Amino acid sequence: MSDVKPIVREDMLAQLREDVLWDVVVIGGGATGTGIAVDAASRGLKVVLLEAQDFSAGTSSRSTKLIHGGVRYMKNPRDWGLVREALKERRLLIQNAPHLVHSKPFILPCYKKWEREFYTVGLGIYAAMTYGGYGIGRTSSLSREETMSRLPGVKAEGLMGGVQFYDGQFDDARLAVALMRTAHDQGALTLNYMPVTGIEYRGGWIQSVTATDKETGEEFRIRTKMVFNAAGAWVDPIRRMVDPEASTLVQVSRGSHILLDKSFMPGETGMLIPKTRDGRVLFAIPWHEMLLVGTTDVEQREADFDPKVSDEEIDFMIETASGYLDKPITRADVKATFAGLRPLFNPQATGSAGGTAKVSREHAVLPEFGNMITVTGGKWTAYRKMAEHAMTEATLRHLVAPRLCVTKTLPILNDETWDPAALEVEAERSDAADDKVVAYALYCREFEAARTAEDVLFRRLRLGQMNEARTNELLPKVRAAFAGEAQVEKEVAAVVAATEAAEPVEAKAEAAVEAPETVEKVEAAEVVEAVEAVEAEKDGKAEK
Repeated sequence: MSDVKPIVREDMLAQLREDVLWDVVVIGGGATGTGIAVDAASRGLKVVLLEAQDFSAGTSSRSTKLIHGGVRYMKNPRDWGLVREALKERRLLIQNAPHLVHSKPFILPCYKKWEREFYTVGLGIYAAMTYGGYGIGRTSSLSREETMSRLPGVKAEGLMGGVQFYDGQFDDARLAVALMRTAHDQGALTLNYMPVTGIEYRGGWIQSVTATDKETGEEFRIRTKMVFNAAGAWVDPIRRMVDPEASTLVQVSRGSHILLDKSFMPGETGMLIPKTRDGRVLFAIPWHEMLLVGTTDVEQREADFDPKVSDEEIDFMIETASGYLDKPITRADVKATFAGLRPLFNPQATGSAGGTAKVSREHAVLPEFGNMITVTGGKWTAYRKMAEHAMTEATLRHLVAPRLCVTKTLPILNDETWDPAALEVEAERSDAADDKVVAYALYCREFEAARTAEDVLFRRLRLGQMNEARTNELLPKVRAAFAGEAQVEKEVAAVVAATEAAEPVEAKAEAAVEAPETVEKVEAAEVVEAVEAVEAEKDGKAEK
């Protein structure tokens, strides 16, 4: 367990007011942005991380909770290099954050002749790509009986067997918060609810970034040597603060999920449905004592901060999953839904980056506007590699000092003060744990930069994605606790200010005697006079 340190927002804002020149400003507090902040800060650079909402609130808390190589990429041998790279990153993440990422068995149930043999070969190649010590489990062909035993709840009618393989499962929002805290421990300023509202661009170079504190309205001009634009689905609005005519680099698609009671699949093994009518795969995964089903792929015109799951998507997931489960799913069984936006990079629109764009099939690192690097696309599994790629590009362009990357072996912060996974399961089942949730919320406010009740219930705990009804019951309780704490803090601050203003010189001197290092804070003549008065008073009491 790392030593846990409080995150004091006012202290960070005070540092911004000092108007120093920062090495790096990172815009966006999701997987990509927090990853870059960790990489840059761990190299000893002065870093500011700015997030318009809460950390990971936009997209990075709304994934299918998988750290994986990408089974669907196995269809095209040209993508196998990409799969291999992701599988290596999967293993590194399990090593660096075992408290948040773990190996998970999956079974692909087979209902057609030769289907089991076909997928055994394909998933066997997938597992073979982990050569060199990156494997996390062995792929095996299963009989009908073995499939039913290991995957309780699977539809028995017509089942011919299955294929078991392994991938990684994680808690996306808690990993983002842990990365933010790791960056903070490395010296970065990590500020949520600090949207970038302006960029000063002069002489072909970004001079500063303006950010506005949503809580107070205070504006901060942040001078910086360079900027990483890691705003995910919102990278284009950031770019247009520099150039209103900048081309559109990303389009967005929506991936949606539903949450069901675990009784539909009561075991610990996930299920992969290999073919859906929209051309994707669908997962049914035990997660936090519930069953997570997803995802879809629907084009979305606008990048909404809080995308909603459509009725058509819910029906599609219910229909598809029901075809593989013994117990039929109805609308009434859906406890919660959530959707996230995928930023899809358009290689044809490299904008001001021109031919200098560094592009992979999964992500793009685009130098533009002199000292901005836009990083877009990608997936959670590759966040560390994307950050390293971005920092390498910044180094080659002499935007940052050349220093070694250490994130391959850098442990991600593990705070064992609370067990949020156990707490959220307890809270999802009944209101008996409500007081614990409130206590944990106050802890998150001090140590995890939670600013609202939603920050706690949707991202420090995952109740917002697990059970809508219980979340709605808890929201007012956490809001009241936050409001009460804020009022107490305000009253204490007022008392302290009033006490300091009225404090007699004698009291200052007595404190100075007990703590000599504070003597210089009091005028010398006052100290001498007051110390003599205090000592005389003490002598008088002793004589009595």
